[in-house]
Amino acid sequence: MRLNDLRDNPGATTARKRVGRGIGSGKGKTAGRGHKGQKSRSGVAIKGFEGGQMPIHRRLPKRGFNVPRPKRYNAVNISRIQSAIDKGTLDASSPITVDALLNAGVIRRTMQGVRLLAKGELNHKVTLEVTGASEAAVKAVEAAGGSVTVVALPRREAKAQDDASAGAKKKGAKAKKSAKAKTSKED
Repeated sequence: MRLNDLRDNPGATTARKRVGRGIGSGKGKTAGRGHKGQKSRSGVAIKGFEGGQMPIHRRLPKRGFNVPRPKRYNAVNISRIQSAIDKGTLDASSPITVDALLNAGVIRRTMQGVRLLAKGELNHKVTLEVTGASEAAVKAVEAAGGSVTVVALPRREAKAQDDASAGAKKKGAKAKKSAKAKTSKED
């Protein structure tokens, strides 16, 4: 085999259709654009235009509201926790937190916390520490003898701590700068 023998598989690449290159090509004369009219010309972007009539996207009323930065939770059903306990990946005797669920493989990432839902049954007495829980889920856990504690978002707390430490660093940097300026003036 030589370099000039190298070719792609048959049919892997297709040549672009050359339009307006004579009658025999199949795309000659009007080049697949039909006859005359606005759409046969170049540079036309009609999209939602309806010939001067009020377009449908303006006739219909606005509805709803999109939250700019919605909170995204991991939805975990009671049945998933029960199956993890049965497999032995979760320990029912210790408190089940977001980190415990992550280590057990019940959730793949922490996101902005865990919301507990009521699908399935729970047979063990467990203590859950989650970001949110439905009323039915809380009742199901309490019926099994356990308890549910709703804790604050872990990322928000971490961000607040980061902001506080950043503010302290800025203050420290300003103090050092002013001290340098004083010493340079005295010299």
